Amino acid sequence: MNPPPTADAATASASAPFVGGSAIDVGAERARTAGSTLTSHFNAAGAALPTHAVVAAVVDHLRLEEQKGGYEAAAERRADLDAVYASAAQLVGADTPEIALFDSASTGLRILLDALRPAAGQRIIASSSTYVSHALHLMSLARERGIDLVIAPYDAHRRVDVPALEALLSDGVPSIVTVAHVPTSSGLVEPAAQIGEVVQRYGGTYILDATQSVGHLAVDVREIGCDVLVTTGRKFLRAPRGTGFAYVRDTLLERLLPIAPDVRGAHWTSSADWELVPSARRYETWEGPLAARLGLGVALEEAAARGIPETEEWLVETGARLRTALAEIDGVTVADPAGSHSALVTFVIDGVAAADAVVQLARRGVRVVSVPATHGQWDLGDRGVPSVVRASAHVYNDDSDIAALVDGVAAIATGILR
Repeated sequence: MNPPPTADAATASASAPFVGGSAIDVGAERARTAGSTLTSHFNAAGAALPTHAVVAAVVDHLRLEEQKGGYEAAAERRADLDAVYASAAQLVGADTPEIALFDSASTGLRILLDALRPAAGQRIIASSSTYVSHALHLMSLARERGIDLVIAPYDAHRRVDVPALEALLSDGVPSIVTVAHVPTSSGLVEPAAQIGEVVQRYGGTYILDATQSVGHLAVDVREIGCDVLVTTGRKFLRAPRGTGFAYVRDTLLERLLPIAPDVRGAHWTSSADWELVPSARRYETWEGPLAARLGLGVALEEAAARGIPETEEWLVETGARLRTALAEIDGVTVADPAGSHSALVTFVIDGVAAADAVVQLARRGVRVVSVPATHGQWDLGDRGVPSVVRASAHVYNDDSDIAALVDGVAAIATGILR
């Protein structure tokens, strides 16, 4: 490794041009993002900074509720609330009736998996990149219902080993395959479309946790071949917390029956019967954060206007630049599996706990997070890595942010900040 970079060296590295250029106007993104000028925020994979317009949409609706009442405000904004479904569908290549809104990806995953009613004799195959909340649900189902829970085989780069998965599915056991497109614990990107082709060929049900890929990478449910996709609003979509949505393939609706129907998605037709609405809204509940959903709608429109291919190119290249700069610092090891192509960058600093590094960087105005093995035992735990520092960029991060992060990590690694 080379000596730790100085501030000038880090800035020079950060100023290197993007391969192929960039269609993202970082200056404009910063101008409409208040928090971008206050700190160097590298936590898009946790909760990205929203734009002025997203915040205004939320506040304006709360003011309307203040003036007219919650039901009345909802009625007045009904067309705008309905438009959120169309915007979400367009972003992921779905049809509007295939979209349901939730307060989080974890809620969506739980409701939709329960709707499948997995039972003894069936098998759940989960990627090693599965997030803790979903993993806990899967383990509970396996323990309580006698379902066989299998960790999907993975290759040398920890991606799902597609040929090995095909061999596993070929035994004919009814299977639900659930995969985290991009995990919380590294910059890995699973081969989602290849997995989809194999799962569909063998008649399985494919659930994609796209929590950290929608708004970050190009995601098209038809090309991927998933039956269910779930994502959140607060991460790369830059929407408010408490928002998320799911796609459910229309041909699956009659098999995915909500375990607890709600007045939002069902009509009580007689003393002992009810009818479900003919769309994915059957999985929703009546009450919801309507102001936040209007903010989600603005964020979805902004993501589409910025361009997902352009955003993906910019974010993936920024992740590559960060990995290169961090790998040049003595005492720093990039923890992402080889070939990771995303904006998530994980690393460890010799002799420094990840949580301590996060605190030290925060004192320098750099916002990152630590991810402990308890959030990914099938990944970090399996690798014997107790925790990592995770930096995740977005389109509002400029060269000065990258320099601040690299300089801060170098200072910690050389003991300046200890």
